[in-house]
Amino acid sequence: MTPSLLALMRSVDTPTVCNAIEVAQGKRGFNQFTRGTMLSSAPEDGAIVGYARTAKIAAVNPPTEAPEVIKARRMAYYEHMASGPKPSVCVVEDVDYPDCIGAYWGEINVSIHKGFGIEGTLTNGVMRDLGDVPEGYPVIAGSVGPSHGFVHVKEIGTEVEIFGMRVKEGDLVHADRHGAIVIPPEVIPDLEAAIQKLMQTERIILDAATKDGFDIDAFRAAWSAFEAART
Repeated sequence: MTPSLLALMRSVDTPTVCNAIEVAQGKRGFNQFTRGTMLSSAPEDGAIVGYARTAKIAAVNPPTEAPEVIKARRMAYYEHMASGPKPSVCVVEDVDYPDCIGAYWGEINVSIHKGFGIEGTLTNGVMRDLGDVPEGYPVIAGSVGPSHGFVHVKEIGTEVEIFGMRVKEGDLVHADRHGAIVIPPEVIPDLEAAIQKLMQTERIILDAATKDGFDIDAFRAAWSAFEAART
């Protein structure tokens, strides 16, 4: 991922990158995206982009392992999140889904992860402390709730599932208030050009639709130019 591609992806929303992947692939059918409505702690912030650092948690029931095992795994989790290539995104599956109750993401944990230099979090789980979490670290979550329950780390660095989207350790993730996508490695060399082409072709329709006198004839002409530009 080049610096220019990273800057471009941070400047556009996730639907734009989702569409641009299809431009780069030359076909429709890309399906590595979340399903359903997710919530953002900072909906007006830009997208979070980075390589996935994955883990699984649970909170409905108390852990059954020895306390020293749980404590050691929690510290191993933080060591894992603090390491690895940058930029990074924390991707955590709550295995209690769809009955998640444990808000792992609040003021303290967000502050820790932001301090590690992570871009943000993607989770199917719960967030809280929405008025107190530090700025500049969006959490894209499945729900909002008040309690941490019996939250504890179950796995580190394994494949996770977030709203129907599978994420492996090291996958390149793009997420915002719309949800998230995993970017296929094979499109990365062509993705910057694909995003730029997508935005240029969309302007054909958007500019025509906002001009005075826009009617069905103007639409037909603009749509014809739009389709020609896409091929």
